[in-house]
Amino acid sequence: MLFGSLVFIFGFLPIALVVYHALRLSERQQAAKAFMGVASLVFYGWWDVRYVPLVCGSIVANFWLSRIIERRPARASLLLGLGVALNLVLLGYYKYANFFVSTVDALTGIDWTIGRIVLPLAISFFTFQQIAYLIESRRDGKAADSFVDYTLFVLFFPHLIAGPITHHKEMLPQFAVAGTGRLPRAYITVGTAIFVLGLAKKVLLADHLAMIADPLFNAARDGSVLGTGQAWQGALSYTLQLYFDFSGYSDMAIGLGLMFGILLPVNFASPYKSTSIVEFWRRWHISLSRFLRNYLYIGLGGNRRGTARRYINLMATMVLGGLWHGAAWTFVIWGALHGGYLVINHLWWRFVPPNGKAVRRVFGWAMTMAGVIVAWVLFRADGFGTAWSILASMVGVNGGGTLTGFVVPVLPGWAAVLVGGAIALALPSALEIARYPWSIPGTPIEHDGLVPIRRPVPAVAAALALGVIGALAFAKLPDPGVFLYFNF
Repeated sequence: MLFGSLVFIFGFLPIALVVYHALRLSERQQAAKAFMGVASLVFYGWWDVRYVPLVCGSIVANFWLSRIIERRPARASLLLGLGVALNLVLLGYYKYANFFVSTVDALTGIDWTIGRIVLPLAISFFTFQQIAYLIESRRDGKAADSFVDYTLFVLFFPHLIAGPITHHKEMLPQFAVAGTGRLPRAYITVGTAIFVLGLAKKVLLADHLAMIADPLFNAARDGSVLGTGQAWQGALSYTLQLYFDFSGYSDMAIGLGLMFGILLPVNFASPYKSTSIVEFWRRWHISLSRFLRNYLYIGLGGNRRGTARRYINLMATMVLGGLWHGAAWTFVIWGALHGGYLVINHLWWRFVPPNGKAVRRVFGWAMTMAGVIVAWVLFRADGFGTAWSILASMVGVNGGGTLTGFVVPVLPGWAAVLVGGAIALALPSALEIARYPWSIPGTPIEHDGLVPIRRPVPAVAAALALGVIGALAFAKLPDPGVFLYFNF
């Protein structure tokens, strides 16, 4: 069920809010939490009910295993290894079996085929989330007390499909006290504002940029050669589309969480304003970066075993992070590129320490964005042939290209890119505008460098602006595009 669909906005969400808050006000806490769990299962099963037993089985198995680890500390390491392995086997089968078989077939010529395996929604997110839970509960020697709270930690519908990847120490205390009492009004008002702004990012920006990027990438896939201007228009359009699509989803998730009294961690902190690739990964998909740092990079040794090993660990972490995004060699190379960028960034800082001079910041920003855009071409392309063709056109190797006619109108296309770029680079983010999480009383949540705007917009002007944005966003419905990260 898409956050931007009419059935969600005018059907599922109002029913869920009314029933949940009615149970809260009547002090029926366990009933309220149980209802939220059932509503989340309905939300997940709307696409394909056959995968509901899969996510339920994963939740039961991981909760049960964590309790056994708590009761049997002498065997905790063995049981933890078993739990992590079982989660990875599940993810590997559904996400990588076809990729593995096709790779072996291409290398050996063996006619080895298996039936097409459909990727269940959210399996990458709920698998990583539960692996982190097992590791941390093993370190603390303490598992979750409540199965209902643990179920909501995994299944809570605002973050279930595409994150953010939450940490149980942030979320379980919130679910423990959820479902009782009157929710402060700020949760509803700020949550609604963030949701509407996230929806606007998706349907007014990301989906329109997709109308520019998709025809150009598809033309290159089908054998046409793009001109230099067309290649750059396609690459820049996708760069902005992906940002507004995933950032918009994350904002909508935070807004929905607030409506139910739950604070979710920030997942984006204006990453295209970064002046280094290190800073970019502190601002882009923050929850995934945190997971990769804490459970992969540090697990491999981090920077504790010398400089050379540090760089090897960086490369391995980013390659596996690329593979997490999708079962294709283009994702592997995308991850390797970012690993190489990070190594170069750290080597550069060894000889040229960073400083705050404007010229250095502008140069750093330009180099960072150039590397990010090149890597996004590989991320978006259907294969290496498409990627190489577009990248060659971007540097002028392909001359004027062979693509005839206007796949997309030239001037409106560039206007959309310029508007999207200005919003991403010059304006505060939706969370800064809404002053999240500073304006919300409750559990502190990592926000990784976001700064609230110093002079909040007057309430009347904010309400009018939000009303206009909301009207425009709703006018785009009932045909919202699918969120890109649903594919990962």
